[in-house]
Amino acid sequence: MPAPEPLIDPDSAGFWEAASNGKLVISRCQACRNWQHPPQERCRKCGGEVAFESVSGQGTIYSFILVRQALVPGHEVPYVVAQVELPEQKGLRIVGVVQGDVDAVACDLPVEVVFGEPSTGGTRAPEFRLLNSL
Repeated sequence: MPAPEPLIDPDSAGFWEAASNGKLVISRCQACRNWQHPPQERCRKCGGEVAFESVSGQGTIYSFILVRQALVPGHEVPYVVAQVELPEQKGLRIVGVVQGDVDAVACDLPVEVVFGEPSTGGTRAPEFRLLNSL
C-alpha cells in the first residue's frame, strides 16, 4: 500500500514539487544565506525572504529510530527513519527513511538521497541509502 500524501502547504510546495521530480531542495534565506528546514515563509534568523536551492543530497546520519510496528502505510517493517545532517550547514537536518539493511544503520554513517515510491497522490519523498551499500 502506498504511503499517504504529505500535507503540502504554501511554504513546503516547492520542496515537494522538487522531490517529486527527483531533486532535493532546501529553503535558503536570500539575505543572510541561512539554510532552514522545514521551510517557512520567512527566515527564522533574520526575517528575510527565502527561496528553494538545490543541495548535494549527501549527508550523515545524525540520529535514527528503528520502526518495528507498522503505524503508517508505505513501508514494510522493520525500517529505519533517520535524521540526516546535510553538509551545506552545521545543524541543517532532514528526516527520511533509510533504505536497505536496518542492521547496517548507525550514527555518523554517510548517506545519499534517493526518492521513494509515489504516495497515494503521486508525491515522492526524499529517502536515503548508505553510501557503502551501493
